[in-house]
Amino acid sequence: MERREEQPGAAGAGAAPALDFTVENVEKALHQLYYDPNIENKNLAQKWLMQAQASPQAWHFSWQLLQPDKVPEIQYFGASALHIKISRYWSDIPTDQYESLKAQLFTQITRFASGSKIVLTRLCVALASLALSMMPDAWPCAVADMVRLFQAEDSPVDSQGRCLALLELLTVLPEEFQTSRLPQYRKSLVRTSLAVECGAVFPLLEQLLQQPSSPSCVRQKVLKCFSSWVQLEVPLQDCEALIQAAFAALQDSELFDSSVEAIVNAISQPDAQRYVNTLLKLIPLVLGLQDQLRQAVQNGDMETSHGICRIAVALGENHSRALLDQVEHWQSFLALVNMIMFCTGIPGHFPVNETTSSLTLTFWYTLQDDILSFEAEKQAVYQQVYRPVYFQLVDVLLHKAQFPSDEEYGFWSSDEKEQFRIYRVDISDTLMYVYEMLGAELLSNLYDKLGRLLTSSEEPYSWQHTEALLYGFQSIAETIDVNYSDVVPGLIGLIPRISISNVQLADTVMFTIGALSEWLADHPVMINSVLPLVLHALGNPELSISSVSTLKKICRECKYDLPPYAANIVAVSQDVLMKQIHKTSQCMWLMQALGFLLSALQVEEILKNLHSLISPYIQQLEKLAEEIPNPSNKLAIVHILGLLSNLFTTLDVSHHEDDHEGPELRKLPVPQGPNPVVVVLQQVFQLIQKVLSKWLNDAQVVEAVCAIFEKSVKTLLDDFAPMVPQLCEMLGRMYSTIPQASALDLTRQLVHIFAHEPAHFPPIEALFLLVTSVTLTLFQQGQKPLAVIPAPQSLRPSA
Repeated sequence: MERREEQPGAAGAGAAPALDFTVENVEKALHQLYYDPNIENKNLAQKWLMQAQASPQAWHFSWQLLQPDKVPEIQYFGASALHIKISRYWSDIPTDQYESLKAQLFTQITRFASGSKIVLTRLCVALASLALSMMPDAWPCAVADMVRLFQAEDSPVDSQGRCLALLELLTVLPEEFQTSRLPQYRKSLVRTSLAVECGAVFPLLEQLLQQPSSPSCVRQKVLKCFSSWVQLEVPLQDCEALIQAAFAALQDSELFDSSVEAIVNAISQPDAQRYVNTLLKLIPLVLGLQDQLRQAVQNGDMETSHGICRIAVALGENHSRALLDQVEHWQSFLALVNMIMFCTGIPGHFPVNETTSSLTLTFWYTLQDDILSFEAEKQAVYQQVYRPVYFQLVDVLLHKAQFPSDEEYGFWSSDEKEQFRIYRVDISDTLMYVYEMLGAELLSNLYDKLGRLLTSSEEPYSWQHTEALLYGFQSIAETIDVNYSDVVPGLIGLIPRISISNVQLADTVMFTIGALSEWLADHPVMINSVLPLVLHALGNPELSISSVSTLKKICRECKYDLPPYAANIVAVSQDVLMKQIHKTSQCMWLMQALGFLLSALQVEEILKNLHSLISPYIQQLEKLAEEIPNPSNKLAIVHILGLLSNLFTTLDVSHHEDDHEGPELRKLPVPQGPNPVVVVLQQVFQLIQKVLSKWLNDAQVVEAVCAIFEKSVKTLLDDFAPMVPQLCEMLGRMYSTIPQASALDLTRQLVHIFAHEPAHFPPIEALFLLVTSVTLTLFQQGQKPLAVIPAPQSLRPSA
C-alpha cells in the first residue's frame, strides 16, 4: 500500500514535481500550522498545504499519513486530502483503479472504527464521495454493499464498532450528496439511485432503533442517520415506522434532541404534503406529547418544551392546507392548533424565561392565509371555527408583549432587551395581519378591554397591561386605514386618562397618537385632546424619538388645522432645541415638523415665527464664522446648517406636495409675493458665503451648505427663482476654487429645474459651461472633484 506505483491515481502523476510534497514536508507544514505562534508562518503553511492536497503527490502521501503511528491531526489531513482528490479530481483516476481505491478506503474505515472519530468521519466522507461518483453504473448497489460489508462476521472490529462506523458512513452519504459538485444530469441519476437504496437502509435503522439491546450511542446515531436520509425527499409513507420509533425515543432524554431533529426533518419535506394519510397518523402522535410538554413547562425545562413545540409547528406550518382540506378530521387539527396556541402563550418573558413562543408566529400567518384561500362556502365554515381561536391569539400575543416589572427589566442585559424589542415587532406584524381576518371587531375588542382597565376600580392598575393594549392598537393603526372605525374617538378620549409614570408606556402612548395622525386630520376637533401630551413629552429626553416623530406626523397630516396651536408648538420646540434635549437626528426631525407647521400659516406669521426660530442660530453662526476653523466649531456649523436645511425641506407655502391630491383638497390659497424661505436665504446669503470662505476645503461643511439650497430647490421648485442668479455665481466661484461633489449635485438640481425657463438661461448656462470646463480640465490632469467625506452618523442631517 505504500509503493508509489500501486496507488490509485498515480498514473501520469509525475506532471508536477516542482514542489516537494513529501510526507516529511507535509508533517513539518502541519506542525507549523498548529503550533507556530507566528500568524504569517501559519498562513504560509496553510497555503502550501492546500497546494499539497491538490497535487498528484497527494495520492501517495495521504495513505502514509494514515499510518497508526501518526497523531490524529496528521491522520485527519491525510483523510481530508483523499476526500479532496476524489471529490474534485475524479476524472484523474483511471477506471481500472476504482475497485482498488474502494477496497483501501473500506480497510481504513474498518481500522479507524475503533480509532479517532474525526478521522473516521473524514474517511467516510471520502468513501461517500467515491460512491456518488461511481453510482449508478460503476457501483449500482453501493449502499447495499456497504451494509453487507460492515455486517460481515469475520471483521476484526467488534460488532458495535462496525455498527457505528456503518452508521457514520450512511449518515455522511446524503450530506455529501447535498454538497457534491456533480453535474446536474448526474445528480438527478444519483438521487434516483439513492431513493431506491433506501430499501437497504431503513429496515436496518428500524431494527437498531427498536431493538431493546441497542446501546444509546447506536440509537442516537440511527436517529442522526435517519435525519440525514429524509432530506433526500424520501416518500413520507416509507418513513412511518421510523418516525413512530423516533416519537417513542422522545421519552429518552439522551435521544431527545436527535429525535426532534429527525421528526422535524421528516415532516418538513416539501413532498410530504402528498401523503395525507401519513400526516393524519402523525397528529395523534404529536398530541400525545402534550403531557410531556406541560411537565417540561412546569419544570422550567426550556429545551424539552422548545423541541416539542418545533415538532408541533413543523406539522402545522408545513401542512395546514392539506390538513384543513380533510374536513372530517377538523377536530383533531383544531386540537393541534390549540397545542400550538399553548406554545405561543408559554409562561415567561421572551427571551429570558422562555425561547419557544417566537417559533409559532409564522404558523399563524400560514393558517390564516390557508383559511382565506378557500372558496367562500368552505371559508365561511372555517371562519366560524377559527375566528374565536384568533381572538384568543390576540389576547395571548398581547400578554406575551407585556413588559416585565421595572425591577425585573432592570436586570435584563442590553442584548435581551433588544431581542425582546424585535420579538414585540414580530408580534406587532402578526396583529396587523390578524386584522385581515377579524376586522373592525378586533379594534372594538381592544377598546373595550382598555376602557374596562382604565375605568375599573376592582382590579389593581397595571401599566404593562395598558401599554400592551395600546401597542395592539398602534400595530394595527400604523398600516390599516382606521379612519372609519367607530372606536377611535373613544380611544382618543381615553388616552388623556392614562396615568403615565413609565417610559415604555409613555413611548407607546406617543407612537399610538402618531399612528392616528391621519384620523386626527379628518377629526381636527380631537387634536386638542392629545397635542398637550405630545408637547409635554418633547421635554423628556427619554421620549425623544417617540415624541418628536409623533409631532412630525401630526404637523404633516394636520397642518391646516394647527394654526391655533402654532405659537405654542413653536415656543415648546424652540425651548427644547435651545436646551439641547434631543440628539442631532431628532433635532432635524423637529425642524421638519416645524417646516410642515409653518407651511399652513399666513406669510407674515411664517416670517415672524422664522425670525424668532432661527435668529439664535444665525447669531451663533455669525460668531462661529469669525473664529479660526477647528473641529469643535466645525461640528456646531454643520449642526446649524443641518437645522436650516431640514426646516426648508418641508416649508412649502405653495403646497407642491398637495398637488397630487387635486386642487379641491388644497385648503389655503397660494400666497403672493416672495417666498418666506427665499426671503430668509437672501438675508443669510452673505453669512453663508463668509462661512464658505473659511471652510471651502472641508467637504463636510461644503456639503452642509449645498444641502440648504438643494433641499430648498427641491421643495420650492419655481418659487426658488429669485435666488438663481446669486446662487449660480456663488457655485461657480466655489467650484472654480476647490471642485467638490456636493457643488456638482446642486448644479445638477438647478439645471434640472430651471433649464427650461428662458428667463434663467444666462446664469444657468454660465454655471453649466464653467462647471463643465473645470471638470474637463481636472480629468485631463488626471484628477477628480473631491469626493464627499461621509459625516459621522450623528452629524448627518436626515432628509
